Amino acid sequence: MKTARSLLVLVCVLAMTGCYAANIDTGRTPSTKVIRQPWAPCWIYGLIPPPVVKTAAECPDGVARVETQHSFLNLLVGNLTFGIFTPIQIVVTCAEGSQGSLIGDQPEIKVAKDASVDEVRDAFAKAADEAVKSGHAVYVRMDR
Repeated sequence: MKTARSLLVLVCVLAMTGCYAANIDTGRTPSTKVIRQPWAPCWIYGLIPPPVVKTAAECPDGVARVETQHSFLNLLVGNLTFGIFTPIQIVVTCAEGSQGSLIGDQPEIKVAKDASVDEVRDAFAKAADEAVKSGHAVYVRMDR
């Protein structure tokens, strides 16, 4: 009986030490700029999520990868607080290159400010045809 109880306690302890992780890869080329939040606050077993990571100022070219995980220490704190405070580790890798520079390299169709509905429709149809032929994006720029 004592051995079974010890074994049950050991299994429970080992089960609580597992690390949860989720990774999102956008397919963009990662840069060397990384934003880390090792103790982003979550509450009540994650029912109240951490605040949004503000990346617009630090990652002007977008995000390449987002990694979230409960490290061993995060899980330890969560277990000690009975799940009331369950911190999470967030790592954001910024993307390399500029989205704005892509527009300059790609074909562009301009539409006048006072264009009719038919002219706008024709511009988008032309852009779609050109994109299919070239295999690259074609941008439609609407003058203001």
